[in-house]
Amino acid sequence: MYSRWNTYSSYLKGKYGEAVYRIGVDGGFSCPNRDKERHGGCAFCDGTGSIAVYQRSSESGYRRSAEYDSNVADTILPRLASIRAQIVRGRAFLERRYGARLFSLSFQSWTNTYDTPDNLRRIYDEGLSVMPFTELLISTRPDTVGEDVLDLLGSYVTDRRDVWVEFGLQSANDETLRRINRGHDLAQYMDAVERAHRHHLKVATHVILGLPGEGEEDFVRTARIVNESGAEAVKIHNLHITGGTSMADDYLSGIVTVMSEERTLEAVELFLRNLSAGIIIERLVSETPYHRLLAPRVFPDKSKFLRHLEARMEKNGTRQGDLA
Repeated sequence: MYSRWNTYSSYLKGKYGEAVYRIGVDGGFSCPNRDKERHGGCAFCDGTGSIAVYQRSSESGYRRSAEYDSNVADTILPRLASIRAQIVRGRAFLERRYGARLFSLSFQSWTNTYDTPDNLRRIYDEGLSVMPFTELLISTRPDTVGEDVLDLLGSYVTDRRDVWVEFGLQSANDETLRRINRGHDLAQYMDAVERAHRHHLKVATHVILGLPGEGEEDFVRTARIVNESGAEAVKIHNLHITGGTSMADDYLSGIVTVMSEERTLEAVELFLRNLSAGIIIERLVSETPYHRLLAPRVFPDKSKFLRHLEARMEKNGTRQGDLA
């Protein structure tokens, strides 16, 4: 459908012959950056751990028109429900809604390598035992992947199954990483990607456009760092301000602002143009339930934003990688 960037759906259909649907589960992990000595985690993190929307039974009734609820951030915590039950529930949802036949298993909530190797093996083995998966995806941090963890993840790579590690970089600017209390620097990201590749793992990198103090030079630099790292895929997020975060306090005080749709379109287009054409685009915009979202409140939904981006790039004659 979209021709101006290298879509994840096209990659999956080309590799497997049909669509592959991701089942996101909460493996009961925490995050080292939320430990006391790290002062409560990243400035943008509201403590929900990026749990898949269809796994949030307590949030299933939210609507895009929902008012922001200042009490939500303190009451919605990651669930420790069984991995097996989550997979069964996720599969049923995806089969019912999309007619899905092929699936990837995504450990996406919190830092999914933050445990002992023995516990990690039991957790991953449990998930993979439920049903066949074409991909295993592990979302984590670049400072939480020792060689023992990478050895374990590499052991799950087969001729029929790729294993992806998703690293949250967010920005290639170390000053920005300090400002948002990210807890790692650029050098740790580059090292983690290099070591992951030595274990035959594929890498997806998360970035946030619109972080405080950043502008076009930062967007370009981050894109080019992702190129340099050799990461196979990227997830792009526009900055969202959610309740219960230190960044929310700064937003309410007027210290932090968020980009409008037009500014976000400009930023994403610029980022894509400086990103190597072969890198897979897994995501282009953030999605946060509106009852947890302080800003931006006036913003199109995902499908409309992608249509606007495609139209903009077609009008401008631009495409992914044309400045890389």
